[in-house]
Amino acid sequence: MTFQEQIQQGIPDQLPQPKPYETNINHAPKRKEILGEEEKKLALKNALRYFDPKFHAELIPEFKQELEDYGRIYMYRFRPDYEMKARPITDYPGKSEQAKAIMLMIQNNLDYAVAQHPHELITYGGNGAVFSNWAQYLLTMKYLSEMNNDQTLVMYSGHPMGLFPSHKDAPRVVVTNGMMIPNYSKPDDWEKFNALGVTQYGQMTAGSYMYIGPQGIVHGTTITVLNAFRKIKKEPKGGLFVTSGLGGMSGAQPKAGNIAGCVTVCAEVNPKITKIRHDQKWVNEIHEDLDALVKRVREAQANKETVSLAYLGNIVEVWEKFDQADLRIDIGSDQTSLHNPWAGGYYPAGQSFEESNTMMAENPELFKEKVQETLRRHAAAINKHTAKGTYFFDYGNAFLLEASRAGADVMTENPTLGREFKYPSYVQDIMGPMCFDYGFGPFRWVCSSGNPEDLQKTDDIACAVLEEMVKNSPEEIRQQMKDNIQWIKGAQENKLVVGSQARILYADAEGRMKIAEAFNKAIKNGEIGPVVLGRDHHDVSGTDSPYRETSNIYDGSRFTADMAIHNVIGDSFRGATWVSIHNGGGVGWGEVINGGFGMLLDGSDDADRRLKSMLFWDVNNGISRRSWARNEGAVFAIKRAMEAEPNLKVTLPNLVDENLL
Repeated sequence: MTFQEQIQQGIPDQLPQPKPYETNINHAPKRKEILGEEEKKLALKNALRYFDPKFHAELIPEFKQELEDYGRIYMYRFRPDYEMKARPITDYPGKSEQAKAIMLMIQNNLDYAVAQHPHELITYGGNGAVFSNWAQYLLTMKYLSEMNNDQTLVMYSGHPMGLFPSHKDAPRVVVTNGMMIPNYSKPDDWEKFNALGVTQYGQMTAGSYMYIGPQGIVHGTTITVLNAFRKIKKEPKGGLFVTSGLGGMSGAQPKAGNIAGCVTVCAEVNPKITKIRHDQKWVNEIHEDLDALVKRVREAQANKETVSLAYLGNIVEVWEKFDQADLRIDIGSDQTSLHNPWAGGYYPAGQSFEESNTMMAENPELFKEKVQETLRRHAAAINKHTAKGTYFFDYGNAFLLEASRAGADVMTENPTLGREFKYPSYVQDIMGPMCFDYGFGPFRWVCSSGNPEDLQKTDDIACAVLEEMVKNSPEEIRQQMKDNIQWIKGAQENKLVVGSQARILYADAEGRMKIAEAFNKAIKNGEIGPVVLGRDHHDVSGTDSPYRETSNIYDGSRFTADMAIHNVIGDSFRGATWVSIHNGGGVGWGEVINGGFGMLLDGSDDADRRLKSMLFWDVNNGISRRSWARNEGAVFAIKRAMEAEPNLKVTLPNLVDENLL
């Protein structure tokens, strides 16, 4: 069968042969056993719903074995034989260009070069899934190949509920992931209901089909590292940045450190992912000996090198060794997946990666004890360095939150509302006041032709738009504009593409609309092929996350999720091609609600109309909320937006004299 025929087939009429478990692939860890006997039967019945009863007798023992061996039913037998990658949009079968664009993005999320655990359909973060099993993938792709522009595909946590009549301006796909009733959003609830096959953790851009590899976070990480050095009034050259995590999102850190120009040390316990990042040239060197690492760092500092060094081992060992060696760390953080601390997001010190994985599945209570013991050591070592002048910030993956729950010394002696921890989150100190409050966030696009020349042309178009805008930009946002121009000029040189021909660029609403409008015009003129627009959920408006995206909201509303819900509703009726809303992305199940979108630009007048309507709302919704929280930059930004758009009228806060209070 051709690729197109396999897509259109969906779940095959005849059972494919079982596939061997490929040991060279980076697999998800075994999930802990959490289902009772009746629940295991229910998980099997749920999985078998996808298949003709004539196959059930053969599939039951196989799926039962998967549940026992891996803690989940992935249906490995149904993994497609074709290569998993984003193809040119013209390669996909179907009646709708928008649906073809979504197929392209789904396959990009599962590309072996992009996905963390591709055979388990997990894109990043240890549990950020596109689907729960391969039947869902096959059925979804079939639906997309059949869809017309008067239909909408409804996705329930990886399950394609079906095609429903709608209209051409409605989203082609509406995605929800993990939208639990609030009292069922504890970590073990995810383990249980995911094992039953009825919900999944979509992370942010994993379950919304908008992940573009580590590049998706490189720009934001670069901005963060640059501004962290600005905060301590030090040039990055010769400066030392210490952090951990080389997985899907955290893998961007050494690359960002290189772009910023500092010395980066990034620890990672997983040998496979460390090798992948080294092979991709996202990290320059791998070290396994701490004494040799100390020597190499001193040499790099003395020579003011720009270099990234991976340490294959536990980050706690690095912080403790650098303290003993009296090695000065300028800025420090941590980007291990502590939103997922008991299932592979963070590993205890003092034992091997393999030993930890075994303990995680077979003795989860002891594993939890070991993780919390390591978190206490981790925090104690960081405290020693900050006493010497290190600037440490939480990278928003719940490090301080989980360390506090473990009893680590991370709470401030004089807490105020929103500033309970010793150290700020990077959103509180950097991204919030410098970017999000002014509307700057991670706008991204994918050239659906798959042609690198199209990506170069879009880079040039975006750069020209920004250079024209900066001429008249107010002083308050001039630094942000300059940083973004510098970024896009170096984008090709920094070789950021992994998977699809994609780019990320921090921009405000005006910048996003003008760049998108210029792309659409270039498509209309035949200069480039269609372009998919999107963004990270980690943005101005899309996410309500009290310990990350909205951690610089101090009016008491940081635990509300109205903004994220309004964002996805507003995007859906203003012209998004697909929309998504998730529970749990980035910082943990039950800790955040986040929404995203995708939009196909095809050169049409309809696309031009939609982009202007949707992108304006997508950003200004969040600026309005931040303004109402009395954030000074957001008040400035929303007043400026109202001057530009007469139909925008936003309620502004009145400030109270602190002396009166």
